[in-house]
Amino acid sequence: MKPSFTLGIEEEYQTVDPVSRDLRSHIHAEMIEKGKLRLQERVKSEMHQSVVEVGTSVCADIKEAKAEIKSLRRSMILLAKENGLRLAAAATHPFADWRAQEITVDERYQNIVEDMQLVARANLIFGLHVHVGIEDRETAIQLMNHARYFVPHLLALSANSPFWLGMNTGLMSYRCKVFDKFPRTNIPDYFPSWGEYENFIKLLIKTGCIDNAKKIWWDIRPHPFFDTLEFRVCDIPMRADESIALAALIQATVAKLYRLHEANQGFRLYRRALIMENKWRAARYGINGQMVDFGKQVELPERDLILQYLEFVDDVVDELGSREEINYIYKMLEQGTGADRQLRVFKETGDIKAVVDYIIEETAAGLD
Repeated sequence: MKPSFTLGIEEEYQTVDPVSRDLRSHIHAEMIEKGKLRLQERVKSEMHQSVVEVGTSVCADIKEAKAEIKSLRRSMILLAKENGLRLAAAATHPFADWRAQEITVDERYQNIVEDMQLVARANLIFGLHVHVGIEDRETAIQLMNHARYFVPHLLALSANSPFWLGMNTGLMSYRCKVFDKFPRTNIPDYFPSWGEYENFIKLLIKTGCIDNAKKIWWDIRPHPFFDTLEFRVCDIPMRADESIALAALIQATVAKLYRLHEANQGFRLYRRALIMENKWRAARYGINGQMVDFGKQVELPERDLILQYLEFVDDVVDELGSREEINYIYKMLEQGTGADRQLRVFKETGDIKAVVDYIIEETAAGLD
């Protein structure tokens, strides 16, 4: 059965004080409850009270996903303003201190903090998650095995967290290094079958490592409750158009890999350790460094590899109706990632608060 390739997009935003520009906890009962009245279950709280998450419904194609994510952003920007806050889309706040942030009063989050202590409290990060509908679980696990190779390239394109605690970290995506401290993160191993994956989950549950498969936090995973392959590696980009472009690229990647799978061709499988080498380069340099083409066993500029990546998926793009959205990747290569742009503003102004102002401005860009 051919997958539906439906899309679901989740974005995590910062709630920022317009005067101090620091993160500020939203008044949960006010902002979240008002949000739910307007947007139903498409808005929810996260572990830290200065994080708010939105998620689209199941979208048939990228056009539907684009309309919905832009509408959700517009609604959340308005809702934040009504509560004396501003909405900001960046994967770390440039200078906020996680030690000053309040944890949401919720049994699930309290349990995570109890279990992981300071590691959980310090996890003040903001991501973009993209779900692609694959109804057959055996197909999903095979496509996950092959899609792992592209995870570092997606991270490089989305990189939007160069600052932490007021410091330039020297990394384009510091978010992924913060999240590394959690167990069961990063690139997953290769699983020969869905049955072997299920046995792995059952073993972790049986031995008390996890209580359910939602505590598998890999960069890409079969969602435990939905029939989707979920890509979790991306930093939240500043602009909605960047999120849409990444979602379109992820959908096209899955569709292309399925086409190869269906023709019994497949894509070369690489060891987790090798893919992790490229992930480090993506976190450190974003799109401005070099990554390894493991097939050719050479280093190449990441920008060249992204152009090759776009060529690889090109023959499924028109069928998916996502040519316009995919083409925005070229604009991202031209204008730089969110991290590039944050660093540019800081270099020009020397003012970390000006960086926050820029993020808030970019969060609303292109929503008209």
